[in-house]
Amino acid sequence: MKTMHKLLIFALLVVGRVTCLDNGLALTPPMGWMNWQRYRCETDCVKYPDECVSEKLFMTMADRMAADGYLEAGYNYIIVDDCWSAMERDEEDRLVGDPIRFPSGMKALADYVHNLGIKFGLYGDYGTYTCAGYPGSLNHLELDAQTYASWGVDYVKLDGCYSDSDTMEAGYAEYGRYLNATGRPIVFSCSWPAYQETAGEHSNYEALKKTCNLWRNYGDIQDSWSVVHAITAWFVQHQDRLAPHSAPGHWNDPDMLIIGNFGLSLEQSRAQMTIWCLMAAPLIMSVDLVNITPAMKDILLNKEAVAINQDALGIQGEVIIYTNSIQVWRKPIMFQGSDKETSYALGFISYRDDGVKYAMEYTLEELGLNNPNGYDILDVFTGMEWTATSKIKVRVPPSGAVFLKATVR
Repeated sequence: MKTMHKLLIFALLVVGRVTCLDNGLALTPPMGWMNWQRYRCETDCVKYPDECVSEKLFMTMADRMAADGYLEAGYNYIIVDDCWSAMERDEEDRLVGDPIRFPSGMKALADYVHNLGIKFGLYGDYGTYTCAGYPGSLNHLELDAQTYASWGVDYVKLDGCYSDSDTMEAGYAEYGRYLNATGRPIVFSCSWPAYQETAGEHSNYEALKKTCNLWRNYGDIQDSWSVVHAITAWFVQHQDRLAPHSAPGHWNDPDMLIIGNFGLSLEQSRAQMTIWCLMAAPLIMSVDLVNITPAMKDILLNKEAVAINQDALGIQGEVIIYTNSIQVWRKPIMFQGSDKETSYALGFISYRDDGVKYAMEYTLEELGLNNPNGYDILDVFTGMEWTATSKIKVRVPPSGAVFLKATVR
């Protein structure tokens, strides 16, 4: 398909998504920072003043995002997950921030974040309680949507604990209508597939696309390579069903980036970044940005990796080969600058544990790369460049990745 044709199709897709969702947001996968995986529901600010869920934590991380290159790289949302609210609603039945941990209030926190050029996200729950037992939004959907908008919220993550999965499709759609009715542009992150799919049900992704900008499909990520592998395996198993529903304005979400925490090695961190970028997944970090190591920071800020994730075509990459415990992912990306055939991003992900870099060789035909003039290859993480006219050879570290960009010549 020629570039002009692709641009026309992309424009039509965008128009269609805006009409469906009525917000025109998230035309590329959202990027930002969220506290849950790294800080969970730590509320003891006496024992853990730098780690508890509090306005201090979010102001600190917002400062780091603005000062350390994350905002410039595209990470432009800071999102407060569960455990932020008081245990009871106020006298007007409105949600309020915990008065000890968020003494300035949620609007003041949103204003602080906005003044740094960052957008503000906030967690809620469709059920009677949040997953951690704080007040949920059931029977208060319209009021809570209005409250969030009045605080200047730009992104809502709506969880699904303490609710009936049979009512989620209609309930989330109702809440989405209330968000739109506020007149404030608010990205809507839904969770109902995570409850249905983990129970063995298939979610209605056509309905999701009409309501949500992104949605959690599967179980929560944990700080371990085994869980990253399990989540990836589930998405690969269901890629034929899921990938067609991922496009500008609405995205499959395999959960947060855990790069820089305790559970992943350097090579495993590169592998997670590679997979999430190829999947066109939201890039939501959950890491201590104050103490992150330079090597892990470099992965998160890798410009070529982020550009592949944020590619305007918005196509979810898929596994095309899986041999010798190595997956080959392929994602079509927009070629910039000339009327040529599609370029590609390629990921080679190893699930081997034999302790050596495993050498693999693929013909361009095997990889579905059919440009007769070959491809200019860039190794995303090392910066090495070469030309491939017939084959691509890689050596993949165990539980690691090789991430390539193949641009048509």
